[in-house]
Amino acid sequence: MTEPLSAWRVVFYAPVASFRDPLFPGLTRGLPVPPPSTVRGLLAAATGEPSESLAFGMAAWSEGGGTDDETYHPISASGLNPSVAGRVRPGKGGMTIRSRPFLTGVHLTVWLPGPDGARIADALRRPRWPLRLGRSQDLVHVGERTRVTLNPAEEAAVGSALAPLSGHDVPSATVHRLAASVSTDRMASRWTDYLWCDIPAGRHPVRGAYEDATCRAHPGAEKGQALWLLEP
Repeated sequence: MTEPLSAWRVVFYAPVASFRDPLFPGLTRGLPVPPPSTVRGLLAAATGEPSESLAFGMAAWSEGGGTDDETYHPISASGLNPSVAGRVRPGKGGMTIRSRPFLTGVHLTVWLPGPDGARIADALRRPRWPLRLGRSQDLVHVGERTRVTLNPAEEAAVGSALAPLSGHDVPSATVHRLAASVSTDRMASRWTDYLWCDIPAGRHPVRGAYEDATCRAHPGAEKGQALWLLEP
């Protein structure tokens, strides 16, 4: 990674979005950022392909959050409480009410490098399918689409971008285990640990990173955003 890289930077906005953590079955723990697998689904919805496997960079933050009460209709594997018109009977293992955390004002920036990035950026002008993040009702708006140059960096502005564990040593970063990708039949997921800062951390030494000198991914950050290309 010694040469500058041409890429498209695309900014998304969702008024409301919710990212349930599947590592806590039976609970509705929410994630503070969309997993890369969710973003891959968003890109695949734009192109109409079953999946998108390019390496991309991403940064996300939200303005606030809250909690919904949702009705769940789990389908019993035994078949004893079958679904009728999408609903199951109340009772043990049947219909129930659960709280679900959600985020408000979700800002997502994605860097799409190379020819595949250009193909996806073009598809986002007229997406094949509706664009969503998290739940099916969480629609996403496509904002700025900008052609940028990503420069290999040894120091850049850290914050909001998902980074590999070896990407930097910022003390305020937290580790999140997220799905990097999900198989097209949804039977298998690849899990990866990522570093993420919920507030801008300023300029710091980085490893394996690029810098977008024209971007601040968070309004409180300085320009020169660090980003890492995440493999599926």
